[in-house]
Amino acid sequence: MKSNIAEMMIAPSLLASNQSCFGQEVERAERSGADWLHLDIMDGHFVPNLSFGPQVVKAIRPLTNLFFDAHLMCSQPELLLEPFAKAGADEIIVHVELGEQVQCLIHKIKSLGKKVGLAINPPTAIAAVQPFIEQIDLLLVMTVNPGFGGQEFISECLPKIQQAQAWRREKALSYRISVDGGINDQTAAECAHVGADTFVAGTSLFGAPSLKTVVQKMRQIVNENQH
Repeated sequence: MKSNIAEMMIAPSLLASNQSCFGQEVERAERSGADWLHLDIMDGHFVPNLSFGPQVVKAIRPLTNLFFDAHLMCSQPELLLEPFAKAGADEIIVHVELGEQVQCLIHKIKSLGKKVGLAINPPTAIAAVQPFIEQIDLLLVMTVNPGFGGQEFISECLPKIQQAQAWRREKALSYRISVDGGINDQTAAECAHVGADTFVAGTSLFGAPSLKTVVQKMRQIVNENQH
C-alpha cells in the first residue's frame, strides 16, 4: 500500500455514545457507514477516568462487523491484552509513554494475532515513536490530552502528523495515521491535509441527530483534503 493513497477510515468513538444503550448505539454506528468502532479503555490510573472493560466489548462484538479499535489508556495494559483480544478487539493500541514496556507489549499484541497500534500524547515528542514505526499497524496521534471527551483540538499536534507521514513515505511503510481528540469536520480536514487517514470522533458524530449524515459528510471532507 502506498503511504499517500490510504483509504480514509471514519471511527466513531463508543465512549461518546448513549451509554445506557450501547447495543443500539453499536448498531447505529454499523448503519451509519462508519468503518471502525473506536473503544476507549481507561483505567483511572493512566488517565483520571474510567470507561468499560472486556465484558462490554464481548457483549457488543456479535452486533456488528465493524473493525474494533481498542485504545488502552492504562498503566498496566499487559494484564488486558489477552482479555480484549478474546473479547473481539481487532486492533489494540498502547501508549508510547509506557517507555520500556512498549517493545514487549508490541510483541504480545502480535502474538495474539491482533493489529498493533501505538498512541502518543500531546506533550510527548514525536521522536519517541520512531524506534517502533516499522513494527506497528497504526500510529494514533492524540490531539487532546486523553481521559475526557469533548475537549478542544490542540493544533500544535499537526506537525507530529506531518512527521509521521514523512517517515511513512521515506521508508515506504504502511502504518495508518490516526487522530483522536476534538475531531470535527474542520479539524479532520486539517489533519487529512497533513497526512492523517483515520479519524476518531466522539461528540461530533454520536452527538449528531443523524450519525449517517455526519459520517458521510466527514468522509467527503477528508477525501477532499487527503494529502
